[in-house]
Amino acid sequence: MTMTVKIILVVALVLSIAIPFGAFLLSEKKKGNFKATVLANTFFFFGTLVIAHIILFTGKVSAADATAAAATAEGWKYLAAALSTGLSCIGGGIAVASAASAALGAMSEDSSIMGKALIFVALAEGIALYGLIVSFSILAK
Repeated sequence: MTMTVKIILVVALVLSIAIPFGAFLLSEKKKGNFKATVLANTFFFFGTLVIAHIILFTGKVSAADATAAAATAEGWKYLAAALSTGLSCIGGGIAVASAASAALGAMSEDSSIMGKALIFVALAEGIALYGLIVSFSILAK
């Protein structure tokens, strides 16, 4: 593959992230705009990944390319492990932010519920650990 195609794919991937968030920053920052921005960002990002996969990994496979195919499968394994860890950590962070702020508000009114509040915060942190376990199981195969 030529260097220009690689540069075009990298630029498309960067723009798929920059354009939706740039549009959000230039808008009036309403809550509905944020959801639309995240959906557009997801669509453009994964669309770019699909197009890159089609461009990079299509073609004839021969016996000499068996090691290249194995290396491609190895790369997708690492990508899947990274996505499972990263996305679960993002979800865990969002959950901890909501649970911890609610727990602090509840404890300011009644300090006897601290144990119950900490349990909910710890359950929210468990989401990130589940993603880490999934990525270890992906990498173990």
